[in-house]
Amino acid sequence: MTAVPSLEDEAVTLCHDLMRIDTSNYGDDSGPGERVAAEYIAARLGEVGLPVEIIEPRPGRTTVVARWEAVDRGRPALLVHAHTDVVPAEPALWRFHPLSGEIADGYLWGRGAVDMKYFAAQVLAVIRARMRAGRPPARDVVLAFLADEENAGKYGARWLVDHRPELFTDCTEAIGEVGGYSATLPTGRRLYLIQSAEKGVAWFRLTTAGVAGHASMLNPRNSVVELAEVVERIGRHRFPVRITGSTRMLFEALAAELDETFDPADPAPLLKAIAPLERMVGATLRDIASPTRLAAGNKTNVIPSAATAEIDCRFVPGFEEQFVAELRRLAGPDTECEIILREDAVETPFDVPLTDAMAASLAAEDPGSGLVPYLLPAGTDAKHFSRLGIACFGFAPLRLLGDFDFPAAFHGVDERVPVDAVRFGARVLDKFFDLC
Repeated sequence: MTAVPSLEDEAVTLCHDLMRIDTSNYGDDSGPGERVAAEYIAARLGEVGLPVEIIEPRPGRTTVVARWEAVDRGRPALLVHAHTDVVPAEPALWRFHPLSGEIADGYLWGRGAVDMKYFAAQVLAVIRARMRAGRPPARDVVLAFLADEENAGKYGARWLVDHRPELFTDCTEAIGEVGGYSATLPTGRRLYLIQSAEKGVAWFRLTTAGVAGHASMLNPRNSVVELAEVVERIGRHRFPVRITGSTRMLFEALAAELDETFDPADPAPLLKAIAPLERMVGATLRDIASPTRLAAGNKTNVIPSAATAEIDCRFVPGFEEQFVAELRRLAGPDTECEIILREDAVETPFDVPLTDAMAASLAAEDPGSGLVPYLLPAGTDAKHFSRLGIACFGFAPLRLLGDFDFPAAFHGVDERVPVDAVRFGARVLDKFFDLC
C-alpha cells in the first residue's frame, strides 16, 4: 500500500510537477500548456472525489472550477483563485532550466515558482489532505485555477466574469495573489503583508505627427523627434505622493513598530525597515507612467509622417481622473492620446472577519507575527472578480527569509521560492479553512 504523503511534502511535489508543465503565455491566442495544467489539476482533485468543471473559451486556454462544500451551507462562499499561466523565460540565462522545477539550495527553481504555481500547489495539497480526512471547510469554497492571467484574463477570469458569472453568485470574498508573505523588521518581528488594494491600469498609445520627407533634408517637424521629447517628458516625470487607506494603515503600523513618525508627505524612509520589499511597496506611493514601446518609419532614409509610443500607466485608487489629466498635459496638445487598455483600481476594507482568520492562521504557525494591508502596484485577476462585488484579498502565505528578494522573483531570471516557505504556507492554509 502506498503511503499518503504529508501535507507539506505533497505541496512541494505538486509545485514541482506544475512547474514542469510549460504554460508560457505569449500574449496572443496560444497557450496549449494551460490545458495540460488544467487536466493535471482536475485529475488531482478527482482522485479525492471532488467534481470539477473544465472551461475552455478557446482551444488550449483552459480553466478548472470546482466547489468544495462545507458542512454548514448557510454562509456565503469564499472564492480561492490561482492562475496557471506564466510569462516566457529564456533558458540560457537561468542557473537551472526554467521548466525543471529543480530543488536545490533550499529553493524550488523555475518559471512560476512565485507567480504563482506555489499557491496552486498549496491549495491542491490542502484540499487533498482534508478530503481524505473528511475535513470540510468552514464555508463553501469556490475554486478557480485560471488561464491567461498574464494577458489581462482575456480567456480566464475576465471571460468567466463576463460569460459565467453564475459560478460566483454567492461568493462575497476571495483570496489569491500577491499577499500573505512576510517582511522581517529590524526588531526581528515578522509582518505579513495582505494585498487589499491594487493600482489601476491604463495603457496609452501616443502619436505625434510631422512632415514626411528625405532624411538628408532639414525638417523642423520630424515626428520621431517630437515623440522622443514627449516620451522623455513623461518618463522622467515624478507624480505626487498619494496615500490611500491601505497605504496609510501600512505606514502607521510600520511607524508604531519602529517608534518612528509617519509623515504622509514623505513616507518613503519607513520603507527601509522592510527591505527588500522596499521597491515593491515604494511603487505604490505615486502614479507611474513607463514608456515601453516605440514605433516609427519603415526605412532609415525616410522621415516618417507619424511616430507612436505605448505607455504602461499604473494609477493609485481614487485618483484616476487626476492622473489621466496630468498625462494628457505632459503629452501636450499636439499629441494624440488613445487609451488602448484600462482596468479599474480596487481597494477593499481591511478590518473584516476574514482578515482576522488570516491573522489567527498565521499566528498559529508564526507566534508573535502581525498582519498589515498594502496596495499592490501591479494587477491580478482580483480586478475582474471585484466587478462582481467580491471583496478580494491577496493571501497566498509564505514565510520568507529576511534577505530573499521576493519582488525580483516575479517575471525575473532564476525565479524561485523557498521550499520551507511553501511548506509553511500549506500549514497556514489548512488552519485558515477552519476559520474562514
